[in-house]
Amino acid sequence: MPTLKVTVGERDRLDQRTRSRIEAAQEGEALDDAQPVLNFDSYAELSRLLSPKNLELLEAISEHEPDSIREAADLVDRDYKQVHRNLTELEDIGVIEFTSGGSGQAKTPTLSYDGLEIDIPFGSPNEDIGAATP
Repeated sequence: MPTLKVTVGERDRLDQRTRSRIEAAQEGEALDDAQPVLNFDSYAELSRLLSPKNLELLEAISEHEPDSIREAADLVDRDYKQVHRNLTELEDIGVIEFTSGGSGQAKTPTLSYDGLEIDIPFGSPNEDIGAATP
């Protein structure tokens, strides 16, 4: 499994990197080093989606491979509804995925990546990086 690179407020640089990679691919260059990137618009968005509780969930999924959302909730000793909401948010950003469990309708949360690499350069030209996007 690859590692997911997480950045904040680097949309312009990522757009340029994407354009360069498309040009290289069109010219027939190999692009074996592709690392998936998740970019947040603000620090607030990053801290909400990668909160300590969400990171605790990711660690529990990595260590225990729960068969269901309920089992994940039990592992972190939290309410099922809260854990379901958190896991759904993590699925929306692509950090986890749900697979159908073998028994009944249970959804099994599985990690999409083997880790997160956080890249937050300081002195970014994007001045509103610390503000939440409306």
